[in-house]
Amino acid sequence: MTDAFHIDVPHTDGTLAVIALSGEFDVATAPAVRARALDLIAAGHPDLVADLADVTFCDSSGLGTLLGIWRCAKDANGSLTLATIPERLDRLLSVTGMDAFLPAYPSTRTALLARQDNRFTA
Repeated sequence: MTDAFHIDVPHTDGTLAVIALSGEFDVATAPAVRARALDLIAAGHPDLVADLADVTFCDSSGLGTLLGIWRCAKDANGSLTLATIPERLDRLLSVTGMDAFLPAYPSTRTALLARQDNRFTA
């Protein structure tokens, strides 16, 4: 049995948006995540914070989707920041080297504060 997958957008503010994922982030759900993230970028929110606290599983499709969202955000002069990464996903990001270019924070709140600080100091 798989966990029901949900995509929520609990916060938008200027160029910032939070996309919160819950359940299994895999080949079946990755296209919906990518589509929702690209919709947010197109709507003027290229600085995305992905809240991964409730992701119960992530496969290579999920990782590839994060990479694709990061590229699209960069192309729109934005960014992708990760928040509340489960330990097993954190290890996977480290092993693949993705942690080198995807900043991560222990909570969505700290990620948002860091992104807002970057807007004012850039």
